[in-house]
Amino acid sequence: MNAKPNSLAARDIEYLMHPHTNLQLHREVGPNLVDHGGGVWITDGDGNELLDAMSGLWCASLGYSSERLARAAFEQMQKLSYGHLYRHQSNEPAIELAEKLLEIAPSSMSKVHFQNSGSEANDVAIKLIWYYHNAIGKPEKRKIISRIGAYHGSSVATVSLTGKPDMHARFNLPLDGFLHTDCAYYFREGEPGESEEDYATRLAENLDRLIEDEGPETVAAFFAEPVLGSAGAISPPATYFEKVQAVLKKHEVLFVVDEVITGFGRTGDMWGSETFALQPDMMTCAKALSAAALPISAVMISDHVYEALVTQSEELGSYAHGHTYAGHPVSAAVALEVQKIYEEMDVVSVARRLGTVLEQTLEQFADHPMVGDIDRTGLMAGMELVADREKRAPFADELKVPMRVREAAEDNGLIIKSIGSRIAFAPAFVTSEDELGELGRRLGKALDTVYAEVGGA
Repeated sequence: MNAKPNSLAARDIEYLMHPHTNLQLHREVGPNLVDHGGGVWITDGDGNELLDAMSGLWCASLGYSSERLARAAFEQMQKLSYGHLYRHQSNEPAIELAEKLLEIAPSSMSKVHFQNSGSEANDVAIKLIWYYHNAIGKPEKRKIISRIGAYHGSSVATVSLTGKPDMHARFNLPLDGFLHTDCAYYFREGEPGESEEDYATRLAENLDRLIEDEGPETVAAFFAEPVLGSAGAISPPATYFEKVQAVLKKHEVLFVVDEVITGFGRTGDMWGSETFALQPDMMTCAKALSAAALPISAVMISDHVYEALVTQSEELGSYAHGHTYAGHPVSAAVALEVQKIYEEMDVVSVARRLGTVLEQTLEQFADHPMVGDIDRTGLMAGMELVADREKRAPFADELKVPMRVREAAEDNGLIIKSIGSRIAFAPAFVTSEDELGELGRRLGKALDTVYAEVGGA
């Protein structure tokens, strides 16, 4: 890239380090600059408008540049620009937001523990799992299970929980005691002639066997996303969670549900836990909590876990954990305003209506020679790209077909996500039906462009 001296692109290359990026390639090609955004559209540094079908990183659920959220932040910043929750200190927005979250959460949730990101929320959940088992006299229960392909964060602990080998490579990770079981990816891993229910039974049996082999007395918790978001929006096979939860109860293993992507209407219910009849001991949320306007996340904790934490902190003299910005009054005020907007718009009904339109938009590609499967839950969807539809054969990795589709989509003014052999969609709740139609038109051009290049290679 021949960036002009002192241009934004040149300064980016000189000073910024980008996550999930080929760092050498970035020095050569530079950044995709975003200048401004409004609604579900962003405008790049060259003035090109792009329709964002991913809500940023699954998070900008009300689109970009909301004047109402800006006003909520401004008014709170004028009143109280910072406050913490250490040693009994509190603030009104944090209290009101906690109260609101418990009002809409599953009834088993009792307390809210604020953090700043999904990674932090899941990291805190891990600490609470260990703290809890020490409190109830079972310190040997330390091992935590998640799933291959799952994403739970980028901290040292949560990336160990994450089931993505590329995020472990040469970081000396995962840490000991983090285990991974099957991905629950029926399209790719179901055996010939195996029903979804039989596949779910096999996976539950595999989980049961893993716990037995490790020793149930050593296994503390199981983490799961209701829909595997960062694996490509993969919905669970029929009866999967019913059977998995029975295994967890059998072995007295805590169930932590990661609602960082799926919370606040994304699955067509307020929580993915409702969509799939989950009974969590803890839940984590972030992203749409503030519609990505400001950093904030939360861990919600069931009463039986919380009471054990109280006993433990009394014995030790303090619950010695915290973050400087947890419960920040400005972030909490914005998140509270977001919850009011969700209530006013009836976000669950909106997600269900737009989800149906999204499915109809994507189904027009059901017979496309590169499309093997379309998987939708609520207002999130994944599309499997295949070289051979009949054999469900993926394209060779070196062809990088999903990435090429993503790049072709961007060339046509559409932002989607490519993950493994899939592309994914998570439009904002303020997307119009016409904009979903535009999504389809631009996606069609991208699919046709890449198919013309690779065919059935």
